[in-house]
Amino acid sequence: MTITELPRTAAPNDPVSYTPTAVSDAPTFVSDAPGSVSETDKRKPIKTGNDRLMTVLSVAVAAGGPLVGAIGFAMSYSTLAKKALSWGFSESLAPWFPVGVDASILVFLALDLYLIRKDTPWPLLRMSAHVMTGATIWFNASSQGHITDDPVRAASHGVMPFLFVIGVEAGRRLFIKKTQLEAGTATDRIPFHRWILSPVATPRFYRRMRLHDVTSYPEMIRRQQELTGYEQWLKRKYNGDLSKASEDERLPMKMAPYGYTVAQALAMPEQQERQAEARAEEAERRRLDAETRREVALKQAEADRLVADGELEAVRARVEGNTAQARAHAKAQANAAERASEVEEQALETALVAEARARQAEADRKMSQEREAQAAADLRAAELERQAADKRKQAAQADREAAAEAQAIETQAIAEARKAASEANRAAAETEEAAAETLRRAAEKNRQAAQEVEQRAVADANAQAARQREAEAELAAAETRLAAAETERRAVEIEDEAKASPRERAVRRVARMALAAGLTVDGLAHEDIHHELRERISIADIQRELAVSSTDTASKYRQEAAVLIGDGYRP
Repeated sequence: MTITELPRTAAPNDPVSYTPTAVSDAPTFVSDAPGSVSETDKRKPIKTGNDRLMTVLSVAVAAGGPLVGAIGFAMSYSTLAKKALSWGFSESLAPWFPVGVDASILVFLALDLYLIRKDTPWPLLRMSAHVMTGATIWFNASSQGHITDDPVRAASHGVMPFLFVIGVEAGRRLFIKKTQLEAGTATDRIPFHRWILSPVATPRFYRRMRLHDVTSYPEMIRRQQELTGYEQWLKRKYNGDLSKASEDERLPMKMAPYGYTVAQALAMPEQQERQAEARAEEAERRRLDAETRREVALKQAEADRLVADGELEAVRARVEGNTAQARAHAKAQANAAERASEVEEQALETALVAEARARQAEADRKMSQEREAQAAADLRAAELERQAADKRKQAAQADREAAAEAQAIETQAIAEARKAASEANRAAAETEEAAAETLRRAAEKNRQAAQEVEQRAVADANAQAARQREAEAELAAAETRLAAAETERRAVEIEDEAKASPRERAVRRVARMALAAGLTVDGLAHEDIHHELRERISIADIQRELAVSSTDTASKYRQEAAVLIGDGYRP
């Protein structure tokens, strides 16, 4: 801000004149010089006689004011009540009409004084009270007929409300003055004779007082005197040519319209220089503070970056560890799947061997059945041979009987020959019978052997069927384990892609365990799912599978797995 710019605010209402230092040879204005006002706020003391007079006047006003008001209101009440009846008011409402009019005047004036006391005046209240007073005067003046018919009579009826208004305005003026004095905002009025004696300069004088909030008339006179004296001194210094004076020396004349005193105007250059220096010092201080804050911020940012790098490395190490653990787990699952596949292949080979053995046992059983049938046929042949031997024996017996009958006739030689033949036939029959018995016993043995072979074949077939069922069960279990391993591998890959935390991985692992155990959640609420999950998977299973030592952690994993399954998780 240069010395020619306007100030941001008006000059303070300070009667003290500061000695200027910018102009070295400027005169020092002595406040107690002849013809000047030394103390602007100082008032003449009131004498004791005046105090008594003021007391008497106050008592008179205090007693007479209400009396005049009461008389005016009484006369107004009687007149307005009669006027209200003539205007058509009912007898019950007519007496209230003057009460309402007069009460509104009192209420509006009381509110006006109250708001002035609270430093929030509202001119509308005072104007409303005056309007109602004017209406009362008009109503009273016109109550005896037309005003122009008898003006004196009309004035006699309207003078009392008018006097009441005059008294209220006088009290209001006194009240406002007292309030301003208590608040320190009382403003001196310019004497009337000044308006008469100096009609051109007094409006400018009044304008400066009001614009720059100079409440003291003597203070404004002192400022005008100082400005006039300084101007005359400056003219004497430069032989009447004020254009030779410097800008700083002409400041009092330039700044006087803005409420500055001579001393304040002359002190402006030095004050502005000091303010400029202070601003420069403040700017330098702010610059240094900014540099310090910037350095601190840089160091803090560097420290935060180092901390963030450390946290990042820790997170990276933790993630790498989790990833390595997941990969190791997936590799173990893959190895388990490979082992399950090998077991499946072995089980398949065992099933094929068992099937071959079953076919061999079936062939042996069929062979034993054929041998048994052959033995039965041999047995039937031996039985037929025995029957033939019996028949031949019977024939030999018949021959012996016939020989005995013909013995008498035949000769000794023929009898002996026939006897020898009979003996030979008998021996042959016995031999054939023994052979048939031998064949029968051999057939029985063959049949028993065939039965034993068949029983062994059936036992082998049953054992082979049991081994085949076991192999099929092992194959199904291997396929289930292979599917579980594949599901686990896909789940681990998905978790790796999603960068799941170790806790999320553990919860999903428990959920997969539950689903692999046959858990069905169709139409079940979260509580029911949790109950089914407790029935199928124990805390010990979770601890063993996830290598968790805390039962509370395992229980929380199971609860979160139930919520996850209820939300629709499927691996």
